[in-house]
Amino acid sequence: MPTPALPLAVSIGDPSGIGPEIAVAAWQLRREKAVPAFYLLTDPALVAARSTSMGMNVPLVETEPTDAMQVFSETLPIVPLAARFRDAPGRPDQANAAGTVEAIDRAVADCLTGRAAAIVTCPIAKKPLYDAGFRFPGHTEYLAHLAKLHTGSDARPVMLLAGPDLRTVPVTIHIPLADVPRALSTDLVVETARITTADLKARFGIEKPRLAISGLNPHAGEGGAMGLEDRETVQPAIDILRAEGIDAFGPLPADTMFHPRARANYDVALCMYHDQALIPAKALAFDEAVNVTLGLPFIRTSPDHGTAFDIAGKGIARPDSLIAALKLARRLADGAQKSLAA
Repeated sequence: MPTPALPLAVSIGDPSGIGPEIAVAAWQLRREKAVPAFYLLTDPALVAARSTSMGMNVPLVETEPTDAMQVFSETLPIVPLAARFRDAPGRPDQANAAGTVEAIDRAVADCLTGRAAAIVTCPIAKKPLYDAGFRFPGHTEYLAHLAKLHTGSDARPVMLLAGPDLRTVPVTIHIPLADVPRALSTDLVVETARITTADLKARFGIEKPRLAISGLNPHAGEGGAMGLEDRETVQPAIDILRAEGIDAFGPLPADTMFHPRARANYDVALCMYHDQALIPAKALAFDEAVNVTLGLPFIRTSPDHGTAFDIAGKGIARPDSLIAALKLARRLADGAQKSLAA
């Protein structure tokens, strides 16, 4: 007998940003865009006030995660937080940090205890969290921390940008460009590729993923003339991966990896630093790209944009990336369920 579908848990993100309004807009488009059922972890008063001020007139209902599927078609399900938010669009407030973190905590707990199928996180701003004592570099690192608290095992998260025509993974992420050569290692490339391969198989249903691996330097080092990292760090990683049976190839010059004919030859591009991976992903699908965190014991997706404080509360934020994140989370959750049943 098939397991009943579970809703998606959506954490509100920074309530001074566009998270509340894109969540409401996504619900309003649920039929037109076939948005999968979700519930919003937030302060109900904030969502009610924001939707009213923007003329959205959305019916809200406070509920438990287990009831969200039944009420989603007619009302936006809200699972209330213990914390309360100050509604100040465009003005991040340290006082909202507790609720921002609580929403993430409860989304993870719901997912790991079988109350939610996956987590979709609206964007957070780090400074208000840091000011309130948050001690993690960012969202992803905190999710890995929560995974360890709940399961006892270490998780090494990997960022994947997924769009309709391209998937990219940055091997190094939020560090200065000047620090990348020192941070990059053969072991790091190998570990990132292994995690990526495992999740592409288990969650994306790709039986034998093809990994295109970029070089670090222009022209992938030009045989050592433009740096030795590609020859001495990246190439040994590719050799190890191929010896393990992983279909990895490169190092490739990044400037020729992303045109249509090149993209037809791989399922994911592993890039050596943040912008090398994110620029092509966002250039090809700015409103549709989704941030997926691999390597966690639960599914997490997120819109591929920030809090957008400059347009919060103005009624012009587009929910496209959130809708894409919701749809991908649903697809990955359903795919994982099928894999378990097989």
